[in-house]
Amino acid sequence: MSWVNKHKLPAIEMIKYNGQPCLELDDLWQALHSSFNTAQFHQIDENVLNELDLYSLSLWASFSEVDFTNIIIKYNNLSASEPDKLS
Repeated sequence: MSWVNKHKLPAIEMIKYNGQPCLELDDLWQALHSSFNTAQFHQIDENVLNELDLYSLSLWASFSEVDFTNIIIKYNNLSASEPDKLS
């Protein structure tokens, strides 16, 4: 059946600057530097922050330090290989 065959994942759009992809670190720096400098002195409408009150807050389930430590220990070997061992 065709619905169980592997499918290609959708392409990820890369960062572009002046219509060109940022393939080198210097290209990425120029894109970020230019974007920051363009926005640096623009006025900000702080009233958009008032709209955040419209969204409901998600409450955390309570947990103890022991619960947290046990979960970290349990999933430690399943984490990314970063120094903090968290995925």
